[in-house]
Amino acid sequence: MGETMLRFTLLGPVQMVVDGAPLTGIAPRHRAVLAYLLLNAGRVISIERLIDAMWGYDRPDTARSQIHASITAIRKVLRGAGAGHLLETRAGGYVAQPEPGQVDAQEFTELVAAGELREALDLWSGEALEDVHAHYVGGVRELWTDRRLSAYERLVEGELAAGRHGDLLDELAAQVTANPLREKLNGHLVLALHRAGRQADALAAARSYRTALADEQGLDPGHAFTELERAVLADDPALRLADATPVVPGPPRRSTFLPYDIPDFSGRAVELEQLGEHHGSAVVTIDGMAGVGKTTLAVHVAHRLATRYPDGRLFIDLHAHTAGREPIDAAAALEALLRQLGVPADRIPVTLVERSALWRAELADRRVLAVLDNALDAEHVRPLLPGHSDTLLLVTSRRRLIDLDGAHALSVDVLGDEDAARLFERIVGERAHHEPDAVREVLRLCGHLPLAIRISAARLQHRPRWTVSYLAGRLRDHRRLLDGVSAAFALSYEQLHEAEQRMFRLLGLAPGRDIDAYGAAALAGISEDEAEELLEGLLDAHMLLQLEPGRYTFHDLLREHARSIAEDDGAVMRLLVYYLHRSRAAMDRLFPHSVSQREGIPQPAAPIAPIRDAAEAIAWLDAERSNIIATAVHGPEICLGLLALTMRPYLDQQAHHDDALTLHTLALQRSRKLGDREVQARALTDLAWTYWRRGEYERAEEHAHQALDGCEEDHERARALLTLGNVALRRRQDTQAEQYLKQALDLTRIGADTWAEAHVLGLLALVLDRAGRPEEARRHLDLALALHRKVGNPAGEAVTLNHLGVVLRHQGELAQARARHEQAAALYRELGNTADEAAALNGLAEAADDPARAVEEHTAALALADLTRNRPEQARAHDGLARAHLALGHSEQAGAHGRLALGLYGELGVPEAEEVRTFLEHAGQSARQEHKALAQEPR
Repeated sequence: MGETMLRFTLLGPVQMVVDGAPLTGIAPRHRAVLAYLLLNAGRVISIERLIDAMWGYDRPDTARSQIHASITAIRKVLRGAGAGHLLETRAGGYVAQPEPGQVDAQEFTELVAAGELREALDLWSGEALEDVHAHYVGGVRELWTDRRLSAYERLVEGELAAGRHGDLLDELAAQVTANPLREKLNGHLVLALHRAGRQADALAAARSYRTALADEQGLDPGHAFTELERAVLADDPALRLADATPVVPGPPRRSTFLPYDIPDFSGRAVELEQLGEHHGSAVVTIDGMAGVGKTTLAVHVAHRLATRYPDGRLFIDLHAHTAGREPIDAAAALEALLRQLGVPADRIPVTLVERSALWRAELADRRVLAVLDNALDAEHVRPLLPGHSDTLLLVTSRRRLIDLDGAHALSVDVLGDEDAARLFERIVGERAHHEPDAVREVLRLCGHLPLAIRISAARLQHRPRWTVSYLAGRLRDHRRLLDGVSAAFALSYEQLHEAEQRMFRLLGLAPGRDIDAYGAAALAGISEDEAEELLEGLLDAHMLLQLEPGRYTFHDLLREHARSIAEDDGAVMRLLVYYLHRSRAAMDRLFPHSVSQREGIPQPAAPIAPIRDAAEAIAWLDAERSNIIATAVHGPEICLGLLALTMRPYLDQQAHHDDALTLHTLALQRSRKLGDREVQARALTDLAWTYWRRGEYERAEEHAHQALDGCEEDHERARALLTLGNVALRRRQDTQAEQYLKQALDLTRIGADTWAEAHVLGLLALVLDRAGRPEEARRHLDLALALHRKVGNPAGEAVTLNHLGVVLRHQGELAQARARHEQAAALYRELGNTADEAAALNGLAEAADDPARAVEEHTAALALADLTRNRPEQARAHDGLARAHLALGHSEQAGAHGRLALGLYGELGVPEAEEVRTFLEHAGQSARQEHKALAQEPR
């Protein structure tokens, strides 16, 4: 026999690999101890240091004995591999002495030092220490992630210098998406895009980084990045490669997004054989009950077949059965999949039909494997089906997708006796061999459901004094109350202490998809420190998941179990009240000029954790928005009017108009039940404004008139009139618009409402400008600008500057107009207001004296309008692009954009539709004349 090849992997799942095969059955705690010793190879590590590394200050009473047990278990495994000498006992503790090349982390360090960066990066198979949990893991993982990224940045730097920018783009874009605040990485992407001749994309990437850095950390980019951005903008020759020698392209980068393939996968031989028969193009549906292992099977098969599909291994969770979360619609899923394939954002169209067509086109010449996990039904995935291509699609669902034409269906049942026993034994280890009858009883009580088996086996694995019979007895006692998987959940629940049990039950009541320690504290009526401790305990017990730092969520089945045993003691009401007060604190940071509008909200009974600055406010709101809306929808009908009032400016500025409609509609319904005319009027004006923002002018008009009919308060009447003025202005009903706006102006002045007065003045100026009264319009805008600055309203200032740009353009002062639009765009970027930045960029393009520049700026505006589904600005951008392309002699592109503009204007019901229709007729005549002239030219 040859010598045994032994290797330890830390740069991904922690594994001990013997002759190329990972050893299974090593407990997670043992792997955590082994990993710590290997990371400190050659150094003596004391027991106290090991205890601190495993648990920190929260060490259990059995910590010392658990460390001894782990060392014993590790030695046993090492001896079995003929490597018992690798772990030695010294006077001060233990020392790991691996041989050169046995630890991937050590090899990575050596390869990086030698400059062999690609080989070093290829050692990684996931996150460092991916599947172990211990106190030390977070810091170590962060350190090694930084080392990995630093090595990748060095690699990219060399590739760029060698002229391989084209080969890098897809991989580099994916890395930037995963690490959006990494400055050097963003700089490399900007430079690669610029060298690929994509200056607009390069500048867009730079802007995205600036925005992300400002939003997340309140910082500006460093000097080097700023200089690079300036050089790209100026098309500085210094950015070009000194040596233009053609470069031989490297091998294509593979897009691999498959999740981790668990090492203890067991059974499913028949299913694996059936799935392995598929070569090339196929759609395979995998259906079965929750917890039966559909996703595990699909991911395992995908890894086994990966080499057959070299052009991409993709994965997306469609969330059809994720509690508290709406399924991802087909359009959003297609966007994610196209991005995984490396399609740039600017190439991804807006509509579902266009995205589906692009998806099929991208797959046409590729061999790709894609896993569509957790689908709702056949209609959910039909737009995601490939056309004629060598693509394998694996679709998992709790439903049988019998009406998905041409698909191969595979129904997955619970595990058979042998497969279930093998799974249990691989997790538990030797104890399972000594009690075969008790193992069969445990499997019966678990209903042979893989998820239930894993939970029960994991509990036994961490209880060295328990026998399998004892486990079966405990499961049997709960059999009278709970069946199948609930028995396993109930056993895990029983092992929690009383406070953890209460927290587990209450979390099941929370309507949102996840929660942080502050929200959990409110839910349970305890302090944040207590809540965090309980959440971490539930996380350690595998009763919760943590998909991102500081946020906790359930597996679907555990959520249902928690909900089934919970009784609401006012918990959801406490959570909703907490969301109200924390939202108010966030709004006061983001919108200090409108604090007075929220003064009527009662102060919280208990202190709310402070929000330090605007960056923290926007981060919290972005994280909690969907949870706040879900709690408002499914929670008690209290404080909905106050919550809608509080959330209004954020939802409007960030273009979350669907959520705004939901919240304001709830407030309206509740106020009508209570007969609260004040809240009812406010909800109607909020709905009117939101519908106007969405371009639904008839509904905006309808709700604004309802508000006027039932409203006596001057402020709300002025807001309703402002919306009606906006609608009339868009329809070019200028006389009516002026009447509405002058009435609104009188009301704002009577109520000394400076903020609203400034908004009305700005809009009235546009009416006056269109009526041929530009000087009067300028005076209105100057006053509006002064008032916005007086009350400290930068959003209003930006709107006014944008209006001023329009008026200046109409007067032929293009340079001054562009300056105002640029100021407006800068303010919108600073505020993170992408929807209205699109309006500023469209204005900038309309004031351009060069059609090529107009194309660039309208394109940038269109990208932002598409992102925020801002239909009026989408139409305006397409209209501008059509006219600019025609000026450049691009008649086909002019026609394409003109038709898109016509469709959008038609949906909006505005007069621009007729203008575009006339333009298209003229453009068509020009194109025909151009073709005729070309045909008559002598050949």
